[in-house]
Amino acid sequence: MLSATRQVLRDQQIDLAQEKFAFYVPAMAPPESGYGLLVFVQPWPQANTPGDWRETLDRHGLIFVTAANSGNDVKVLDRRMPLALLAYENIRSRYPLDPRRVYVGGLSGGSRVAEMTALAYPDVFHGALLNAGSDPIGGEIGIYLPPADLFEKFQRTRLVFVTGHHDERNLTDDGDSLQSMRDWCVFNVVVHEPPRLGHEPLDSNSLDRALAALEQSSPIDVVKLAQCNAKLLRELSAKLADADAAIARGDTEGARARIKQIDAHYGGLASPAILDLDKKLTARR
Repeated sequence: MLSATRQVLRDQQIDLAQEKFAFYVPAMAPPESGYGLLVFVQPWPQANTPGDWRETLDRHGLIFVTAANSGNDVKVLDRRMPLALLAYENIRSRYPLDPRRVYVGGLSGGSRVAEMTALAYPDVFHGALLNAGSDPIGGEIGIYLPPADLFEKFQRTRLVFVTGHHDERNLTDDGDSLQSMRDWCVFNVVVHEPPRLGHEPLDSNSLDRALAALEQSSPIDVVKLAQCNAKLLRELSAKLADADAAIARGDTEGARARIKQIDAHYGGLASPAILDLDKKLTARR
């Protein structure tokens, strides 16, 4: 993801002692398997727990946590994603959690960050609540894909898209994101369109429906998933073979262009093979 965005990995800039989080713990005793957790990314800098969500969170046995100063005006990789992970880690250290019910969500720009976080950390977050904001994954214009082992987990992550009926722009964006999910064999997806809402936070009833959908993950059609992944692998293998052939015949510029295109389209799915091709290309110089 860093290479795709031409950003440089720096030392952690967050001083946890200076950060603030708002969280809500259900009034009920924790279930035998532990509470669920919803790490929520807000689009604004304030950290707050919506008062009208608390009864719904109680009903689902979900802890809610959100970070301050993690709005749309700060950088995703420097603050917003790290703060989401720190929020999870802080709650995990203090309360019993059911790891199968750890989710990430967000509103508007925060929803887009939640989608990126779910894609990057499917070993932590087993579902994502995408409220009024989403982006395509993969390809030249989508979110950079993680390595294959993580992407396989993401393909089994429950995704709930929930955007108000009157939020036309984000419904269009959802359509693009949903198409990309199908293209990349991500099928554990459900869509809700609350009829009375625009670009705004969910009301308690809409949240209740969204959380119910998030927690009622459908069985994965393993045959459909395997067939779809096999098709992706055949396409990737053909492109890698084409780049390898360009190296073999001495077409270094053509090979370099092919490798760049493969990386842009397939991201981390192609990273081991791209490293091998880079070594061959370097050896030809």
